[in-house]
Amino acid sequence: MGVEVVSKQVKQSGNSGRIYLPPTWVGKKVKIIRLD
Repeated sequence: MGVEVVSKQVKQSGNSGRIYLPPTWVGKKVKIIRLD
């Protein structure tokens, strides 16, 4: 069950990936689902 959805593309960050989320999400639980 979710509360809010955003659609983002993962950006390169060193040797891993990074997704920027809204600052209001800090401290919240999130789940990341890879679509492709």
